[in-house]
Amino acid sequence: MSTSFNDDIVKAIEVLRSGGIILYPTDTIWGIGCDATNPDAVRRIYEIKQRIDVKSMLVLMENPNLLNSYIAEVPEIAWDLIEVADNPLTIIYPGAKNLASNLLAPDGSIGIRITTEPFTQQLIQRFRKPVVSTSANISGQKSPQNFNEINDEIKPLMDYIVTYRQDDLSKSNPSGIIKLGLGGQIEIIRK
Repeated sequence: MSTSFNDDIVKAIEVLRSGGIILYPTDTIWGIGCDATNPDAVRRIYEIKQRIDVKSMLVLMENPNLLNSYIAEVPEIAWDLIEVADNPLTIIYPGAKNLASNLLAPDGSIGIRITTEPFTQQLIQRFRKPVVSTSANISGQKSPQNFNEINDEIKPLMDYIVTYRQDDLSKSNPSGIIKLGLGGQIEIIRK
């Protein structure tokens, strides 16, 4: 790992701990992020995206063992889905807990993705809390597939912009999304 990789993580964590907003690369697209337990930081992201807060955002975790800390009852099928997923998969769980209330959908659910991307894994592991991840765009605009596609009106609103992977021009796609119910129901939202 390069020095800038570690420096980026240290600076991003400082900003997250102070309630700030970061622009960072994820296992899918570039994301706007904050401490998922801080309602003021979450509110700022809604303001930046010019989005109403009934449209919930997802959070990233680096380890599925943390799910029980943030979900009241993890449906059994979730463990199998996480294990067999070849591509990034966001699972919407019922009964979120210990997260900012304005992050949750009106039904109390939350989308969580377990990241395997090295930067976000290290960031979340060292931060020791889930991090919000929402596409780096104004609501309704096209999601940027790499750093160069991020709209310039977003960047000045960030408290820290990660330098790692800014020069990576490969195109990325959003994750698949599956919603789980406590009774074992599965709804595919996005493949």
